[in-house]
Amino acid sequence: MDISKLVKKAQKGNDQAFLELFQQYEESIYRIAYTYVKNKEDALDIVQDTAYQSFKTIGSLREPQYFKAWLFKIAINRSIDTYKKKQKVILFPTDYTEHKNLRTNDEDIPLSVTLQQLLDELDMNEKSVILLKYYQGYTIQAISDILEMPLGTTKTILYRGLAKLRQSLERGEIS
Repeated sequence: MDISKLVKKAQKGNDQAFLELFQQYEESIYRIAYTYVKNKEDALDIVQDTAYQSFKTIGSLREPQYFKAWLFKIAINRSIDTYKKKQKVILFPTDYTEHKNLRTNDEDIPLSVTLQQLLDELDMNEKSVILLKYYQGYTIQAISDILEMPLGTTKTILYRGLAKLRQSLERGEIS
């Protein structure tokens, strides 16, 4: 069924229509969330929170054809909120004193760098823009609308993020 029709049904209170809509994007939302929080449990919590928030506020969506962008915006905002909350907590392993600085000379430096490690080097705005552009295939204008940023600012953030990624790759400075 057409997404716009499903959105209109969901806005009128059809729970099954909302469920069908949400399930189409659930996996993508999980991937976005995982990129920010880097663990399964928090990513699943974000998916659940996104489902709840979007279900609760679907009536506020004015343009049904933008459901996907609207949903991803909720997911990104929930991911950033969760990330910020986690940054305030510092967890040390119980055996921290035993394992600090135990690096041996036999350890190899990994030769391959994962995309996740590269994305971790970016700030939240850069990560959001790059995820929407290259993971979800949005245009710069659409990203600007989703993140509610001026078009010029969105372009600047994209190019700055790409430059950081390029420099990190060239120098091999990935932590």
